Amino acid sequence: MPSLFTKVVCLECQHEVTAEIGLTACPQCGSNWLDAQYDYTTVAGLWPATLASRERSMWRYAELLPLDAPDADLLMGEGFTSLNRLPHYERLYGHPHIYMKDERQGPTSSFKDRQAALSVQAMSRAGIKECVLASTGNAGVAYAAYCARAGIKLWLFLTSLAIGDKLREAALYGAEVVRVSGTYDETKYVAAEFARRKGIHLDRGAKAIPGKESMKTLAYEIAEQLGLKLHPDQPGKWQAPDWYIQAVSGGIGPLGVSKGFSELYRMGLIDRMPKLGIVQAAGCAPMVKAFHAGQTKAAPVIPKTLITVLATGDPGHAYTLLHDTVSGNGGAMVSVDDGKTFEAMRQLARHGGCSVEPATAVAFAGLEQMLADGTIKTDEVVVVNCSGHTFPVESHILGDQLVLDLELNPAEQAREEGLDAAIRSLDEQATSILIVDDNPNDRRLIRRLLQRYKRYRIHEAGSGNEALRLVREQQPDLIIADLTMPEMDGFTLLENLKNNPQTAHIPVTVVSAKNLSENDARLLNEYSESVWAKGGFETRQLVDHIAEKLGHSPSTPSRAQPARSGMTQADKPVVTADMETIVIVEDNPYDRRLARRLLESGGYYRVVETSNGRDGLKAIYTYRPALVLLDLMLPEMDGFSVLEAMRGDSTLRDIPVIVISAKDLSQQERDTLANQILSIITKASWDNKHFLDAVQNALK
Repeated sequence: MPSLFTKVVCLECQHEVTAEIGLTACPQCGSNWLDAQYDYTTVAGLWPATLASRERSMWRYAELLPLDAPDADLLMGEGFTSLNRLPHYERLYGHPHIYMKDERQGPTSSFKDRQAALSVQAMSRAGIKECVLASTGNAGVAYAAYCARAGIKLWLFLTSLAIGDKLREAALYGAEVVRVSGTYDETKYVAAEFARRKGIHLDRGAKAIPGKESMKTLAYEIAEQLGLKLHPDQPGKWQAPDWYIQAVSGGIGPLGVSKGFSELYRMGLIDRMPKLGIVQAAGCAPMVKAFHAGQTKAAPVIPKTLITVLATGDPGHAYTLLHDTVSGNGGAMVSVDDGKTFEAMRQLARHGGCSVEPATAVAFAGLEQMLADGTIKTDEVVVVNCSGHTFPVESHILGDQLVLDLELNPAEQAREEGLDAAIRSLDEQATSILIVDDNPNDRRLIRRLLQRYKRYRIHEAGSGNEALRLVREQQPDLIIADLTMPEMDGFTLLENLKNNPQTAHIPVTVVSAKNLSENDARLLNEYSESVWAKGGFETRQLVDHIAEKLGHSPSTPSRAQPARSGMTQADKPVVTADMETIVIVEDNPYDRRLARRLLESGGYYRVVETSNGRDGLKAIYTYRPALVLLDLMLPEMDGFSVLEAMRGDSTLRDIPVIVISAKDLSQQERDTLANQILSIITKASWDNKHFLDAVQNALK
């Protein structure tokens, strides 16, 4: 099934160029809004007869996709999701023809799987190994999954309002997740600048050819499936609905679907163009406002909605294209407030048996509004895009530790300057270093040293074998390695790294107490960047050396020295993310409050409080604290279970733990704890000074 892709047309100046899926701008006017065109005459002679024997996926429509023969290794069954009628829901609203296109059935449970599938195929075909994407959620998860399958490193930029489960799921797939404390439009700007500065491919979403072309397969499937449902006695008859309704953020879905229906209409496979129902959240509805004002361009807005996946404040040229389509075909643009959205979510679950994400509920709330005001007539067939299902990711498997936080301060400086400063700071945050040492105290010392001056992401390995696994998974920018380790010593690790083309480029700095022979020195001169003797250098020297190797500025303290007892409330510094983090896991609020007050008065710490074992473990995964203060008698998961989970995870087992408990421990329990914690403080013999001394000793 070869593609019949023939040319690319600029949607702004109508200039035509030769077919090229990777084209990013019009060579005549520079516009990024491009459209793929095909040999429709030939396709009209093939469809629908030739489709009967093809696989049920989006690739069955290959002639009208811009890519020949997709790589079978990258396929995940994307497309050809169910078209389901909602009879009980229909009776609720007195309308007999409501169908839901169930995109929850995609590989990552959203309609963005189509976009990711085609875009990643194109990137893989072009030999692209690294990609940058800005997303409000669903696209990020879909791209993360498909990039993982294709071996493409993904830098995913999301706003800080993005649902935490989506961030964790994308990180679970291996994406480098950057959470930006700004609007989605600012996030897109930061992502584009990061890609430009790093020379990494930037996915352009609706502007790129794969994005819109993938979405039009929704129209093909709807027409084919609706024809079977409405005309079961006429095989091969395709049917367009009267209305296609979708909630909109950037507009890529309805833009693609509209194009798909227009192609089918052009080829004579359907007898009408459906009306588009564009629905936006009232707190972020620039398209709806412009449409009702009769404007062909939408003014940007600041999003004020809980439906974060729809929080695109500036739709740009996408609105102009949708405005023309909706105006030409008699469609509608409406907005619904968040309250109506959540009510629609409940109604669809209770009367349709469908649990959907809020973005889908926005579409159904818009449908209910258009049914109520008579915009949609009783005899009209309606198809609503169920854009996805928010499945929660088990946060105990992966917390937020793989998410980079990028703070924007537009109030303090001009927008461009603030964004540029944030991007520069991201260089350090995006840099990862692997410390390899079987001595947890030495690893902890180097980690704290680096994090005192730099915002690098630090990974730790306690053995050479563990290091090789982490190198494959994380691809660090630099490795700091000991030489004397069990199972695999540092020399063998270096040989493995340098003899592997995938890792040979990673610089290695050796920090070791080993006395080096002449042969040792020769090998290290060949395989490492530098060698440092433990205890034989000034700490700042090592940090500056590493910064130089990574192309960063010399070290400057990221925070002050820890303060000790006697500090007054007025003297205490403002809490920052660079402080030593201590997690308190304690169900007694009075004991938690006492511990927090003592820590804040006697040290320069960031304190995280949790009241049960499960939340405590989640906080430990999330914050990777310098110390855990753990009660043993806890709800949901007791302290022994928390310790067992920590010691069974290589990323947590070296975090020091002090047990604070009122439990009368048996000798067996004390023996069990002996090898897992630093010390036990009994509540019955509590002493404030003893508590602070124990904390400070643990953090030395």
